[in-house]
Amino acid sequence: MTHASELFDLTGRTAIVTGGSRGLGREMVLAFAEHGANVVIASRKLDNCESVAAEARALGVEAMAYACHVGYWDQVEGLADAAYEQFGDIDILVNNAGMSPLYPSIAEISEALYDKVMDVNLKGTFRLTAIVAERMKERGSGSVVFVSSSAAVKPSPSEVVYGMAKASLHNLTESMSRAYGPEVRVNCIQPGPFLTDISKAWSAEMIAGLGNQISLGRAGQPGEVVGAALYFASDAGIYTTGAILRLDGGLR
Repeated sequence: MTHASELFDLTGRTAIVTGGSRGLGREMVLAFAEHGANVVIASRKLDNCESVAAEARALGVEAMAYACHVGYWDQVEGLADAAYEQFGDIDILVNNAGMSPLYPSIAEISEALYDKVMDVNLKGTFRLTAIVAERMKERGSGSVVFVSSSAAVKPSPSEVVYGMAKASLHNLTESMSRAYGPEVRVNCIQPGPFLTDISKAWSAEMIAGLGNQISLGRAGQPGEVVGAALYFASDAGIYTTGAILRLDGGLR
């Protein structure tokens, strides 16, 4: 009989987390490390990755920091190569990196901004997943987790391109789960508003107003992503694939 605590044990496994140096990504990195996984922290700023890697090592696991712009195929290929060279196998891939820059109006969205948002949120994520999931399937096991957004299903005029890209991750979740199953599980976390460092740009009125739109009456705290991430990454979610999990406090 397997005890419930054993289901979440990640000892001896290795996880890559893109956008892993801050916000939800950092919380997932440290949760995986606390449960025994070695971790690869990837984001554009190496110093920030190194800082989180040091936190992970203090928990008794191996950690690698890697500077990577997820919007470029050659850089995500380099990330995958470096991770496999360091650890031999990758058991968990969390595609968390994303961006949603402001723009004055939809008609004023430039081609450069459009391409940048799609590249980071979708193109590079697709490529990294294809590379890693292929090797996971060959090896015989693995878990891929996409991180989308409530903008994928509740679009707003201020997040048009971002919402398009995140909605595509829902399609990718199901298509990749079919392509790489049964060996590889592919799932998606769909967060609503979370009080990460990005929320520091939100006004107090905006944050207070969120309570009226959310059944639980508040935005999420970064650490509240951990339960969903551990479920999908570990054997606790062994019979779950192709799933999209709302993690938004009941956003209406």
